[in-house]
Parts: sequence; structure tokens; C-alpha cells
Amino acid sequence: MEAPAVGTSLIIRVETQNSPNAFANLAAAVGGAGGIVSAVDTHTVGRTTTVRDVTITVASDAVGLAVQAAIKAQEGARLISVSDSIFLAHLGGKIHIEPNIPVRTRADLSTVYTPGVARVSMAIAEDPAKAFQLTIKRNMVAVISDGTAVLGLGDIGPLAALPVMEGKCMLFKQFGGVDAFPITLDTKDVDEIVETCIRIAPVFGGYSLEDISSPRCFEVEERLIEALDIPVMHDDQHGTAVVILAAIINSAAVVGKRLEEMTIVLNGSGAAGTATIKLLLLAGVGDVIAVDRDGAISGDQQYGAPHWTWLAKNTNKNRKRGLLHDVLKGADAFIGLSAPNILTGLDIKNMARDPIVFAMANPSPEIMPEAAAPYVAVMGTGRSDFPNQVNNVLAFPGIFRGALDVRARRISDGMKLAAARAIADIVGAERNAEYVIPSVFDPRVADGVAAAVEKAAIEEGLARRTLLAADEENAAASMVRG
Repeated sequence: MEAPAVGTSLIIRVETQNSPNAFANLAAAVGGAGGIVSAVDTHTVGRTTTVRDVTITVASDAVGLAVQAAIKAQEGARLISVSDSIFLAHLGGKIHIEPNIPVRTRADLSTVYTPGVARVSMAIAEDPAKAFQLTIKRNMVAVISDGTAVLGLGDIGPLAALPVMEGKCMLFKQFGGVDAFPITLDTKDVDEIVETCIRIAPVFGGYSLEDISSPRCFEVEERLIEALDIPVMHDDQHGTAVVILAAIINSAAVVGKRLEEMTIVLNGSGAAGTATIKLLLLAGVGDVIAVDRDGAISGDQQYGAPHWTWLAKNTNKNRKRGLLHDVLKGADAFIGLSAPNILTGLDIKNMARDPIVFAMANPSPEIMPEAAAPYVAVMGTGRSDFPNQVNNVLAFPGIFRGALDVRARRISDGMKLAAARAIADIVGAERNAEYVIPSVFDPRVADGVAAAVEKAAIEEGLARRTLLAADEENAAASMVRG
């Protein structure tokens, strides 16, 4: 499988002869191979040759190799070295740890370590709840994966999954101010994963489970929620569900439909699909029809997987049978969490008036927006190069920010619903067919989601402290850090 590389920049150091058109010919060869020269920096100039660092944008690894071959084939050109901007960004990892307080004097050392730290340790021993005030547990989430369902790459193992988990930690910090640390586990055994997570739980204020394959992810999450008193959320399931619900809320408003009157067809009833269906139903959607490879899931059939059994009992009220193309007729909305190019314009044309389509297979959606355009009323994807990008970054930083700030014992369905409505509210009255979901860079999102989650946690009795206490403690911490 070719690794995805969207807009990768190669920095190629190349030596060319000091002759007319030498570099122009080189640039033409790069263009012919599919590369785009975006910057040129002269490194050294000699009497007969010039060495340049040429930055070239390529669409894939294959194009990158073709560009290198084209340069090597140029008469009088010598390829000296190749650097990849993505690999350069990952050198040494993408995150690191820094102390909050500098240690410059013996007094500083005595304060942060022995003997001063003993007082803090004894205080926590007497009252374990103080660990939330006096340690990193207050603002630290573990991003945990076994590397079995990573992005579109599949089961690539814990070492190869580590860069992805580092990236997730960066997003936690950048968008929610949440400290996060990657934990990739060298086991696929559910019992071992659960036991390991329970044993390291004293360090962390919450767990974000990532890229654990279905159906094992259901059991891992359920058992950890039951065993621990800190927020645990499998983001592939619930982050996806929250953002999709937010998009559906605003899409329904754009086309003038009520959630309780809508029928939604969801293709791809795995972990994310099941969680999305459950949240849609909790939000009041009239009916959801789950579809998988063999067709619609229906209550008049038997299924081996427990989550499919739940879907059979709680969805598809009219027990529609058939493949996606059959059950999509007359539906108000389509949600795709499945495979590319499985939907046609005719399928959308056969839906109810003003059809809503969220095709989120990546990088190629179930139908490309340009193919859907003549028939669709609202269109969204998981891609950043089209309007209405459904991206989990809109949800998980704010959800954990809110849960940590009130020290919630868990993340409830009510907190997820509150998060979805908060995301939808960011768009508000400005919503239109190409703006039903805010940008991931909208600074209002994380704070809005956090506030909604905090309120819901307090109302449900899941919070261990009030917002006033949280504000006072945050202010005190800021004063200490100077």
C-alpha cells in the first residue's frame, strides 16, 4: 500500500552546470514528472557548477520518486540529497516535556524535589483527591492505542502507530490546552490492554482511546469506563458521532426538516457508525437504517456481532431489506463511513427532497462532491479541500477540556449531545449549504464545547468540582507559573 502524501514537499539539493537554460531544463523535467517547484535557494556557486536547494511539491510518494528519476536523467545534473518535509517535521518526535518551574538554585531543587516534595506526597496519601490539584493528573490525558486500526493503514502495530498518537497529543494541546501523552501498547489482547490501562491510571486525568480495531474497541472502552473514575472515550467512535450530529442538526435546519421526521441511511456500521447511530437516535432522529456489505441491518434477521444485534433491535423501523441503493430511496440523508465511490448521482436523485449527503471515506469519499452537486442540497466530506469538513478535532479537545475542568467521572451521552449542539451553535444563524460545520481553526469551538460539557456534567452529577472552583484553581496555577 502506498503511503498517503497530500501536498508533500521535497527539498532536493541538486548540482547543475553553469550553462544557459540548465536550471530551466531541470524545472521543466520536474514539472513533466508531476512535481511543482515552489522555492529555489542557492547553496553554493562555483566556476562551473551551482548547487541549489529546490523545494518541490509532490502529490504522492510515487510522484516524488518520478521527480527524482527525472532529475537524475538530466544531463549535467547531480542529485546530492533529498529531504522530505513531513519526515523532517517528525525528527525526534513531535512533542516533548518541559518543566513548569525552572530549577536554578538549591532552594528550587529542595522545593520541587526532596525534601519539599515529601510534604506534597504525604498530603496526597492522606487525601488522594489532591492528586488532581498537585500533579499532572489535573490536565493530562493518555492517548492509548494498540495500532490495529490506524487511519486508513490498518493494523500497523504500536511502533508505527506512535507518530499518529503524537499528532493527536499535539491537537489536544493546540486546540484544547490539554496535556497529552502517547501510549502505544504491544498487545492485542483485550484483557491485557484493560489491565495495563487500569494500572497506569493514577498518572492520568482521562483516557482517549485511539485506533483500536472493532469489535474489540467496544469491550475495551466499556470495561475501562466501568473500572475507572476518570473520563474514557474512544474518539474514533464518539468524536466522529458528535461532529456528524452537529453537521446533521445544521443541515436539517438549512433544508427545513425536523430531526424527528428524518430517515437517515448510514453505510458502514462498524465502531464509528454504531456510535453515530446511537447518538443520532438519542438526539431524536426519526429513524436510521444501518447498511453494511450484505445490505440493510434489520430486526427480522440474526447477527453474530453484539453491536449489530443492538442495531437490528433499535433501527430500521420498517425493516427495509436490500443493498444501499435500495434502502436509500426516499431517505432524507446519507452518512458514509465506509468505502470510496459506492454512491452515484442517481442514488442521490432517488432520495427525498433536498437530500443531505456526508460522504466521509478518506481520502476518496463515497461520492465526490462534484458528482453529487447536481442532486444534493447539503454535501460534506472528511476532506479539508471541500466545504463542510467533518473533523474530530472539532470535538475531542473541548470535550476533554470540559471534563477535566470539572473533574468528571466519565463522559456521558448527555455530555456528547451537549458537545454536538455547541458545535452546531457556533455556526448559528450564518449556516448555509456550504457552512453547516465550523472550521477546525475557529477559536470559539473548543471553549464552546468545553463550557457545554462542563454544564452537562454538573447537571448529571458527574462533576467533582464546580466551575467556580475550577476558575479559582486555574488562576492560582497561573500566578505560580508567573
